[in-house]
Amino acid sequence: PAGKLPKILNALRIEGTNTAGQPVALTAEVQQLLGDHRVRAVAMSGTDGLVRGMEALDTGAPISVPVGEATLGRIFNVLGEPVDEQGPVNASTTAPIHRSAPKLTELETKPKVFETGIKVIDLLAPYRQGGKVGLFGGAGVGKTVLIQELINNIAKEHGGVSVFGGVGERTREGNDLYEEFKDSGVINAEDLSKSKVALC
Repeated sequence: PAGKLPKILNALRIEGTNTAGQPVALTAEVQQLLGDHRVRAVAMSGTDGLVRGMEALDTGAPISVPVGEATLGRIFNVLGEPVDEQGPVNASTTAPIHRSAPKLTELETKPKVFETGIKVIDLLAPYRQGGKVGLFGGAGVGKTVLIQELINNIAKEHGGVSVFGGVGERTREGNDLYEEFKDSGVINAEDLSKSKVALC
């Protein structure tokens, strides 16, 4: 509503025309309330054509993305929109990108080693099942290759599914990864519901 500030993490929708008369559509996420009816927001796509005075509408909720089996084998942008030219996603459920962590009572209490199938990792730096792991390294050292191998092993040895978030990945690397997943059978191009990964 007019005169009311959106909540932090809400999605703002900005639509209008630029000075050349071309349509502009942008989603932004509120990060900070600055006072004086102003907010600081992060744009989720390019800001070309954005001009002062465009109307920003509060959607009343955070960005939500499709979830469930319908997302397997598909590629999404940060807004949860499919970018793989395979049509809309038939997901019956969406979930906000900002959610509370699972309660401690919902987590496994006994530590268990997760077998990755990569001997060096399993021996020298084993991963805890259900835990979090970060991979840090410079460009070209093999982080994506390692993740790709982990996803492949999880799918084939454990029957699990994975979500790959390619933050900062080049388009070429994303395309290569997608093709390699199809070649290895992790993404089943004929029947996407049998795929073992979703890509963002």
